[in-house]
Amino acid sequence: MISVNDLKNGLTLDLDNGLWTVVEFLHVKPGKGAAFVRTKLKNVESGNVIEKTFRAGEKVAKAMLDRREMQYLYKEGKDYVMMDNETYEQLQLTDAQVGDGIKYLKENMIVQVLMHDKRIIGVDIPAHVELEVVDTPPAEKGNTAQGGTKPATLETGAVVQVPFFVSNGDVIRVDTRSNEYLDRV
Repeated sequence: MISVNDLKNGLTLDLDNGLWTVVEFLHVKPGKGAAFVRTKLKNVESGNVIEKTFRAGEKVAKAMLDRREMQYLYKEGKDYVMMDNETYEQLQLTDAQVGDGIKYLKENMIVQVLMHDKRIIGVDIPAHVELEVVDTPPAEKGNTAQGGTKPATLETGAVVQVPFFVSNGDVIRVDTRSNEYLDRV
């Protein structure tokens, strides 16, 4: 059990109706009345987001998650094959289990697979990945005065807005949480 006063973004809670991840939280202490904690929670399995208010000091159950380091091997049909780095056991994950990180998965990438009661609930990919640009329009001369951007398709199929000086074949670093260009490698 954990007090709602100790909530953090990304913490997973085991509430009466499933597993929920804390997206946002705000401690509110009104001038009159008792303090409370307003949260925004995301359901781990369905992806639904709800807002829930707790009384300050209320206790909630923290979900016990097992994080396993795995290596993404290849895509087989609609499934993604991962290998446990400790046991060398191979698992097949669906699109729903991998989540939004699909567009950044590259063969041999190391990821964190989240498990709860021997059930896979999600995949955490690294915060930054380095990917090659395979298709982007050429920079137009004189079009760089305002520091604009252009779309670039990466080797995994993801599309990111990049500065005009980036060209085909460049390797760039992308923030996987915000889908933003960081720098050229």
